[in-house]
Amino acid sequence: MSVNPLTEISSVRAFGGTLTRYSHTSVVLGDLTMKFAVFTPDSVGAEGKQITPTLFYLSGLTCTDENVSQKGCIAFKYASEFGIAMVMPDTSPRGHSEIPTENDSYDFGTGAGFYLNATKEPWSKHYNMYDYVASELPGVMAAAFPWYTSDKISITGHSMGGHGAMTIGLKNPEKYKSISAFCPIVNPCQTAWGQKAFGGYLNDAAAEGPAYDTCELIKSGKKHPKPILVDQGDADDFYTGETKQLQPEALVEVCKSAGQPLEYALRKGFDHSYWFVSSHLENHIRFHAKHLA
Repeated sequence: MSVNPLTEISSVRAFGGTLTRYSHTSVVLGDLTMKFAVFTPDSVGAEGKQITPTLFYLSGLTCTDENVSQKGCIAFKYASEFGIAMVMPDTSPRGHSEIPTENDSYDFGTGAGFYLNATKEPWSKHYNMYDYVASELPGVMAAAFPWYTSDKISITGHSMGGHGAMTIGLKNPEKYKSISAFCPIVNPCQTAWGQKAFGGYLNDAAAEGPAYDTCELIKSGKKHPKPILVDQGDADDFYTGETKQLQPEALVEVCKSAGQPLEYALRKGFDHSYWFVSSHLENHIRFHAKHLA
């Protein structure tokens, strides 16, 4: 796949490193302009050539590439301390002619790409966030940054982004050294968010959906050799409410049955917000640093 050049949008100092936003033309998303952010710790060196492990962070519903930078910027403090770079992509394609229903609700369309490859028209032209995150963006990183190496990458995410991190990581265990997630959607085939997304983006949700469902992937034999780290707040409305969108107990059960190592913690008093994410970012980055070493 050819890689288009990057355009720098902005660059600022943050903790012990630099946060830079870029734009580029994405081939897999139908030649749309996509934006993403990169945090580089000072340990990359003055010439930016010191090989540096990288953590991909995937955001949740309604988010852009900027949410974690603005609401969870404490991540950069820990990333710089452990000498880890971070890559933060957008959550959906943007900039194309609007598709009917694309902006009618927060949980489908813009900001809600669900990290899958759409098979249903007209979504299939642009909504290919699985290929973007798992293939194209790592290629962009390798072409643009001498410090980047595909041999040292891990993946994490929040909510829908946790779903993306876990499904992408499980389907590519040879690529990602470790996987973690904050309050992820782990069984979307059985929840309203997932059923809406799969029914809208996929030609056959029943047949194609399990390929983007963490619990179903593990049931089918997909595993990661390292423990998967998952944190969930017990005051999270999407965990405790009537909709029960997250289903962490299903993940615990399927991991136990399949022999997939899992480090799961239910955190007392925490909700679904970035206050929760920020409170536990240090533990997650420390976890990835151990496996990226």
